Amino acid sequence: EVQLVESGGGVVQPGGSLRLSCAASGFTFNSAAMSWGRQVPGKGLEWISTVSATGDTTSYSASVKGRFTISRDNDKNTLYLQLNGLKTEDTAMYYCALGPYTVLPHGQGTQVTVSS
Repeated sequence: EVQLVESGGGVVQPGGSLRLSCAASGFTFNSAAMSWGRQVPGKGLEWISTVSATGDTTSYSASVKGRFTISRDNDKNTLYLQLNGLKTEDTAMYYCALGPYTVLPHGQGTQVTVSS
């Protein structure tokens, strides 16, 4: 069974940083591209980043490019998302997902709130 458990969210001021983690199990992590997505209440899921299975290739949506960094540790079966330069519009539930350019299937999510 695929399990994805996100953590690391919290409340941060505009301009601040957070590092999200996603612990993965139930599949061969080092063979799978992984993604991050987010959802604002009342809106649909938004894909924001993908990393290849080896970690060599990354992609970002225009809304986060240059501010967020996706990475992975295949020895720890863990996916990361470094969030820098946070803006109020980044407030959302953040999810990790199995596969490239997708937001499904995803874990239970971790809430990021950017507020002064």
